Amino acid sequence: MTETFRDVRIKRHRTADATVTLTLDGEPLIGREVELEQTRHKFLFGCTGFEFADLANGTSADPERDARSAEQWEGLFNFATLPFYWGRFEPERGKPDTQRLLQTARWFADRGHPVKGHPLAWHTVTAPWLLDLDNEEIARAQVERITREVGDFAGVIDMWDVINEVVIMPIFDKYDNGITRVCRDIGRIPMVRMVFDAAREASPNATLLLNDFDMSAAYECLIEGVLESGIKIDALGLQSHMHQGYWGEEKTEAVLDRFSRYGLPIHFTETTILSGHPMPAEIVDLNDYQIDSWPSTPEGEARQADEIERHYKTLLAHPLVEAITYWGMGDAGMWLGAPGGFVRADGTPKPSYDRLHHLVNGEWGTPATTIATDAEGRLRFNGFLGDYRVTCQGRKAEFHLDEPGESHLAAAIA
Repeated sequence: MTETFRDVRIKRHRTADATVTLTLDGEPLIGREVELEQTRHKFLFGCTGFEFADLANGTSADPERDARSAEQWEGLFNFATLPFYWGRFEPERGKPDTQRLLQTARWFADRGHPVKGHPLAWHTVTAPWLLDLDNEEIARAQVERITREVGDFAGVIDMWDVINEVVIMPIFDKYDNGITRVCRDIGRIPMVRMVFDAAREASPNATLLLNDFDMSAAYECLIEGVLESGIKIDALGLQSHMHQGYWGEEKTEAVLDRFSRYGLPIHFTETTILSGHPMPAEIVDLNDYQIDSWPSTPEGEARQADEIERHYKTLLAHPLVEAITYWGMGDAGMWLGAPGGFVRADGTPKPSYDRLHHLVNGEWGTPATTIATDAEGRLRFNGFLGDYRVTCQGRKAEFHLDEPGESHLAAAIA
């Protein structure tokens, strides 16, 4: 797919030709200049928000630095993922880290950013004390954990990666853990049913995802089995950690074609693109690649910027993709120590930051623009889906573009 064709598809699927009839004090706003500005994208441009827990809770060792980092984050992103790894959230049974994480989630929500919790069930980084229980007790504890978290965070977090990496879950053999024991005992689909039923009951209107890194036919078979069993999945999570090199448009589009046949919204839940050397191809488990130094390089940063643009454009061009979550804004603390962030370890932005900033806020957004209404008080423009504000003489009106194509709206300036 050429860049031009991608851009055409992005416009087709992500923008609306809007006609907004404006009124002021009950009368049409005829022939007046107003300032039009997009205030939020409908599309979820996401990133981890793990790094801001201390800032949100007032425990930061360097609040000025963290505030600068938060400003950089909001320059690109409008959607946060927060960590609910059971082994870190509740290392001691009955003592969950609820209040700290709830405050972090509220910090994002107060800024208008929806939050997703990740994950509710996973065989990795799970609670060590589960090994002291039998399988029936582990299953009961898992259900209780989901009920508690989804209930405690309802209204602040209403989107969840309910279960993570189920394809490998029952055959995972790196180390013993309670969740693998249960999944091996009852099977993948009953495991998915158990955790989704618990999450659905705790918050019927939440968006619940099935998430996996396995892009093989095994994940397709799992999805088919889950759907045929009557389990309701709200969105499919596809991971795209590219530590071994950029997928390229052909592979990405092939993945999209395969997983779009279920007709479900698609979230690219964990994306990483490097600005340093790629991990050797022979590494099967990415966690096995442990090196002392993995630097970002000027050549790698230029390549990363190009690949970021190509990847985001490929995903936005597909109508079923609703969200892209990048797995860490900065190199400091990046998974596996990889140079995959938009920001270097010293806090300075890479070319990829500037590139995505231009795309999200310029090419795909509507910055403050002066535009005139016509003889009937109508404002006409083409804009990306999302929230908008119109300002006239210090007074404002807000409206939302929700669907692509033609959109006819009315808004009263107050």
